[in-house]
Amino acid sequence: MKLPIFQVDAFTNRVFGGNPAAVVIMNDWLPDEVLQSIARENNLSETAFVIPRDDWFDLRWFTPTVEVDLCGHATLASAWVLFENGFWPDEEIAFETRSGRLTVRREGEWLAMNFPSRPPRPTEPDAAVTEALGAAPAELHESRDLLAVFGEQAEVEALRPDIGAIARLEAYAIIATAPGDSCDFVSRFFAPRAGVPEDPVTGSAHCTLVPYWSARLGKARLRARQVSERGGELLCELRGDRVVLSGQVAGYLRGEIRV
Repeated sequence: MKLPIFQVDAFTNRVFGGNPAAVVIMNDWLPDEVLQSIARENNLSETAFVIPRDDWFDLRWFTPTVEVDLCGHATLASAWVLFENGFWPDEEIAFETRSGRLTVRREGEWLAMNFPSRPPRPTEPDAAVTEALGAAPAELHESRDLLAVFGEQAEVEALRPDIGAIARLEAYAIIATAPGDSCDFVSRFFAPRAGVPEDPVTGSAHCTLVPYWSARLGKARLRARQVSERGGELLCELRGDRVVLSGQVAGYLRGEIRV
């Protein structure tokens, strides 16, 4: 069987920036172990699998080791591939996923994703988190992920975490964040338990970051930057129990795989 595959860089307007994702277009689901093997072979933080339906698309996301319940950059990548390659003619695409129906709207050079909000809750300081990150956050919150808040962007950029120690924490992942020098906030994202030691740009983390920073800064619209080595930019808006995350995409590769 031959399947079309695309690789693009999400949350950036240039190749070799942002977060790379693979997008595989299919007619029917293959066994889960085959999907996982494809994702492992691609060895990217996420591979998205897309199946066209009547007026929507089924969408699933796999890291090299597990299937995940929500992924922003691979959703952005999937929408861009469908728009740019004639799979969908309208300005908005709907995806059915493990996190419900997600929509992506084309707005000029940007794509705007409508995702569920995951507000964090304050929690007590944790010595294990400080040890894993190699620095003590000013605040600690929890949602799906732990949210470690620092005072300055430079502190987040300087983190050299112990990835093995993060993997031993009772948390899906850790988000490190701080006010931005030239944007509203910055972040980094570590998810070794999901097979992603550090994710270059993480849409799902912003489902927690946006409600936190919106409440703290007193505004609904925010500009964010993930300060990983590759880096990426997002425009964010809190809309009640939803967050709108907008980004750009740069195409890199198209071809086919044989399974």
